[in-house]
Amino acid sequence: MQVNQQQNFSKIVLMIRQAQYNAVKTVNKEMIDLYWNVGQYISNQLETAKWGESVVKELATYLATNEPDLKGFSDKNLWRMKQFYEIYRDYPKLSTLLREISWSHNLAIFSRCKTIEEREFYLNICKKESYSFRELDRQISSSLFERSMIGNAKLPPQVKEIHPNILNNFKDNYVLEFLGLPESHNESELQKGLIGQMKKFILELGKNFLFIDEKYRVQVGNSDFYIDLLFFHRGLQCLVAFELKADKFRPEHLGQLNFYLEALDRDAKKPNENPSIGVLLCKDKDTEVVEYALSRYLSPTMVSEYQTQLPDKKILQRKLQELFDE
Repeated sequence: MQVNQQQNFSKIVLMIRQAQYNAVKTVNKEMIDLYWNVGQYISNQLETAKWGESVVKELATYLATNEPDLKGFSDKNLWRMKQFYEIYRDYPKLSTLLREISWSHNLAIFSRCKTIEEREFYLNICKKESYSFRELDRQISSSLFERSMIGNAKLPPQVKEIHPNILNNFKDNYVLEFLGLPESHNESELQKGLIGQMKKFILELGKNFLFIDEKYRVQVGNSDFYIDLLFFHRGLQCLVAFELKADKFRPEHLGQLNFYLEALDRDAKKPNENPSIGVLLCKDKDTEVVEYALSRYLSPTMVSEYQTQLPDKKILQRKLQELFDE
């Protein structure tokens, strides 16, 4: 086949794929509109006392008996549609977002999240990251909202100054339950596990992270040094160096990471890119020690901890509330 002919055929394929994608989006929007309108109708009927609660079950029975081809309208689902409408009716700015993700994604968000702020967070990130249902389920289970909000509150001032759009891109606590590591492990085992599960690690980091290399070599003078994990962040347009510590944070760890950032900015960063960011990922940290260590630190560096089990959501909610109350 000639090259020109192949290019023409490829254009046709692209047109077909785009049309299929648009059709799926249209069908999904119509479905969400339908569920919203059904929920609104039921809510209004109940609020004006025109219906009693038993009528919803009667409606489900009627539909199942007289319209058997209409699937998904059990009394349980009808109550969910009512809940869906009532949760979001006072938040018109979320209307477009609701219609850009599937009903199953919407259902997971409004049924599992407790506040409108948390729901808005997952609606936005679900669209931005194009989460599958399984990925969304994992992020809610790992308390991504609470961890991101705590991470935003604890961002060092110098990092926010250099990267003003950094909010929601880094966390104070990373959950690595997918590694299956024992409680006692070393940095080599941690690094090997992350490389072996890079797809899941990217999900935990955020899909804007592009993995560059492990043990990335930087040469300074006649000596070679190796950064544990190096990424590029598409949104922030900068290199991100991760240093792994399978023990508690110590202030002297920062000197090594600062050295790596200087080497990256001098020798690896391209002219159009922003200053590199460093993340020291530790098994444990004392918040006050971290605060002291970073207080006069000029490099865009963060200290985060990781855990190998899903976090306790109530503890994270309490920490987040304490930050808001300060």
